[in-house]
Order: sequence, then structure tokens, then C-alpha cells
Amino acid sequence: MNNKPIFILLIALTCSVLANSKQQEKQKERAFSKEIQSTNNTDKAIQDTVPISTADLGDFPFFGLPDNIQYESKPLQRNYDEIYFPVNNIGKLKKIGGRSFKSNMINTDNSEWSRPYFIKSYDEAIRAVDGVKLFEGKFKYGQIQFMKENAEYLGEEGSLDFYNNTIHSYIIRRPDGDDIYIQFDANTAGGAIQIIQKEAFKQTISIANSNQIEKDLNEKGKAILYINFDTDKATLKPEGKEAIKEIATVLNNHESLKLAIHGYTDNAGTETHNQTLSERRAKAVVVQLEVLGVDKSRLTAKGFGSQNPIADNTTPNGRAINRRVELVKK
Repeated sequence: MNNKPIFILLIALTCSVLANSKQQEKQKERAFSKEIQSTNNTDKAIQDTVPISTADLGDFPFFGLPDNIQYESKPLQRNYDEIYFPVNNIGKLKKIGGRSFKSNMINTDNSEWSRPYFIKSYDEAIRAVDGVKLFEGKFKYGQIQFMKENAEYLGEEGSLDFYNNTIHSYIIRRPDGDDIYIQFDANTAGGAIQIIQKEAFKQTISIANSNQIEKDLNEKGKAILYINFDTDKATLKPEGKEAIKEIATVLNNHESLKLAIHGYTDNAGTETHNQTLSERRAKAVVVQLEVLGVDKSRLTAKGFGSQNPIADNTTPNGRAINRRVELVKK
């Protein structure tokens, strides 16, 4: 029996299926582009017309638990985080930074979970303090793709199921601009809530001067510096070069001093990438010190990638602290 015609037919069918799949994917991409374009063309979000609330809200996170509902596990609270919220009635997604609270919720042991009860409890509590609903609905393909590519910590405690559930988003505007954003969802077994009180990021890292570097080297045997490089590169920014001048001052004042320059990154990206980046940055510091007249025989460079973090890599501030250069006295 000649199987060649059947084989050719199978190839043709396979090609047809692949072509249809690619066409469907392109249609989704076009729809995604239209959604993002229509979202970005919305110049005025609903919250621009929201009245300011002067209600006494108490302490963060402001809202307690409805009766017969409990936290599934310990809520996540961060002094600073960044979370995307839908901020108008078509679901425009905006990253809000500030103090955060996230938690999953379930019923207590002696009660049955009620989705309407959970939603109505928070809706009325928020409206009672002059909060306003920004969005209620299911995310479309574009919003889902955007969240998959940009949102952090998906799947951790308090994550919303934007694939399947209706998302409810609110704002409580405050007189001092520290507006409160709340979003939650629920299914037939439980719910989740996220709260952020808007606050500008406060930089807590400072570049040590030569006196501080010398003091740390004498007392601790090492000094930790935050030297500014271009994002994901080993190219020094002007302020990074200024920081290295401070290192050179210490070395020029103590001609017998030798230093190991250790580079570190946060845990974003692959281990191989982070290792290479940390090595290149450590070497860039050595090269700049040579430019400033320091004998290279007094210096060594080594990269450690994301090893030995000194802060929490799950927060923006923690990752910034881990992206560091350590000077180790030899």
C-alpha cells in the first residue's frame, strides 16, 4: 500500500492548523494593541473627579474583616510596593506605589463562604468613607497580557485571579494626596484584597564619602557602596564616577591599602546574566580607579551575581539595596 498520499495529506493538514493558529494569535495581538491604544488615549481617569474624603480612617490598612471571614494566612505588608490597579471604567492599568497590604480570605470554620456577602461588605465599607468605585469587570485579553508581562509577585499571598474573576477597584482620595487604592476579587470558595496608600518612594541609600569609607574599612574590614550604573549595564553614570572618586581618595591617602572590589546584583534575571553583570561592574570600578591614578596591582575585581543578598529581593527597595559594590580590605 502506498502511504505517500496520506503522508502528504497529513503534512498539509498540519500546515493548515499551524497557519490558523498563527492567524488567531495575530488577531489577538491586534485586539491587544487596540485595547492598549484605547486605554492610553484616555486622558482623564475617573479619579480626577472623585471628591476628597476627610473621614477618620484609623490605622493602615484601615479596613477590618467582615464577620465570619478570616485571613487564609498571614497578610503581606510592605513599607513600599508597586501594584497595578484598574483606574477607570474601561480598565486602564496604572502602577501605584506606596505602603501595601495583600491577603487571601476564606470563611471561618463554622460558616459557608458567600461571594456576594464578601463583595457587598467591602463595597459598603469603602463607600461609607467616601470611596468611589473605579472599575468593576473581567479583564480582557490585553489587560491579562499586560499583567502577565508587567505585574510582580503573581501567585503570592493576596494575588487577584484576573484570568477568571471580576475585579473590583476603588479609590479614597485624601487631602494630603496619600490616596488609598483598594482592589479585590472573589470566587465561590474565597477572595483576595490588595490595598495601597499612595506614597512617593523614599531613597534610603546614600553614597558614602571618603571619610565614611575609611571608617568602615578600619572598623568592619569592608565598605558597602551604591554606585550608579546605567540600567542592566556596566556603564558608569556621572554620579557613579563621583562615588569612585571617593574610593580613590582613600586609596591615595593610604598607599599600602589594597582592596578587593566585589559586585552584586538583585535576583532579577537569570543567574548567568547576573553573574556576568556583577563581574563587569566590579571591573568597571577598577578601570575607573586606574584612570584616577590608582595602581591596578592594589586592586582585584570579582562578581557574585545575586548571591549573599543583604535585603529582601521581593521589594523594590530591597532589590536596590542588593545592587551594591563592596570594598573589602585585603
